[in-house]
Amino acid sequence: MSYAHITGWGKCIPPARISNDEISQLVDTNDEWITTRTGIKARRVSHVSTAELATVAAQHAIACAGVDAKDIDLVLLATCTPSTMVANTASLVQKNIGAVGAAAMDTNAACSGFLYAMQAATAQIQAGMIKKAVVIAAERMTWYVNWDRRDSAVLFGDGAGAVVLEAADTPAGLLATKIGCDSEDRDILHITNFGSDIDKYSPAGPSDLLFEGREIFKRAVKGMSEACDDVLTQADLSLEEIDVLVPHQANLRIIQAIQQRLKVTDEKVMVNIGEYGNTSAATIAIALCEAVEQGLIKPHANIMSAAFGAGLTWAASYIKWGERVTPISTSDATLPACDKTGLELVAAAVAACKNTD
Repeated sequence: MSYAHITGWGKCIPPARISNDEISQLVDTNDEWITTRTGIKARRVSHVSTAELATVAAQHAIACAGVDAKDIDLVLLATCTPSTMVANTASLVQKNIGAVGAAAMDTNAACSGFLYAMQAATAQIQAGMIKKAVVIAAERMTWYVNWDRRDSAVLFGDGAGAVVLEAADTPAGLLATKIGCDSEDRDILHITNFGSDIDKYSPAGPSDLLFEGREIFKRAVKGMSEACDDVLTQADLSLEEIDVLVPHQANLRIIQAIQQRLKVTDEKVMVNIGEYGNTSAATIAIALCEAVEQGLIKPHANIMSAAFGAGLTWAASYIKWGERVTPISTSDATLPACDKTGLELVAAAVAACKNTD
């Protein structure tokens, strides 16, 4: 049986930043209100497309793995903010990184997208269909934000993360997973005025991100916890054997609830929501990269990850890290220079939201 080892990892963080104090200039809020309820102190705003974020993250992951992009068999992009729907955004990333001939596809499971994509790519490697894949999660969530709504404006940010998966004979990589969807209540988290269900000949107004926060909190904790329990059973893994918890970074309170459920101590939990906010599918991908960079993930570490998103999708995964925790090579890939602040980047959107209201 083949296994899908993680051999490369990389991220792309946009430089423009909006702090809580700055966002209080846009909506009726303040740093204390945001921090105590979410754990978020700032978020990043991208000046480039989702495809560009994904490209840079993938280039860093490929260099880290020490592989040639031409040898990649699959480019799999998890996103709910694609640059283009047709053709898919993954095909542009494939072109940008030079993965000539690789299959390319997008997958949308919102915040659970990276774990969904990891399962899909791992299954293809395990089945012997492919040997190498780059799995990317990239989001431009600020594109959806209504800057006149406090509940959503403070939560979301932009960014991308990626991993390279390679076929190997020894057990490592994604070893157990559980994904699912509670579609009965899918309307409690959704984007309005988007998709082919709307009348394209009638003005529909801007898209808006709507959600029921308290209900989502309860369902997120329940869904992620139960999925983690299922994965622990699959892997025959005890709570004490978890070395690192890399949860979806949606809300610090949700992270803490999952942490308590799994009885994982603070020093074993990767938390970076404070600086980035909720980057949807990209949160786990970015957090995984930073957990390696910060030395939290060590050789052969047992990693538990869980997510919950629109749909309502949920996922949990057990990842066994391999031997290497340092890059084979590095890439000089970077985003083009940004000459605007975060507030300047969203100024036109802010004005449009206020004019609409």
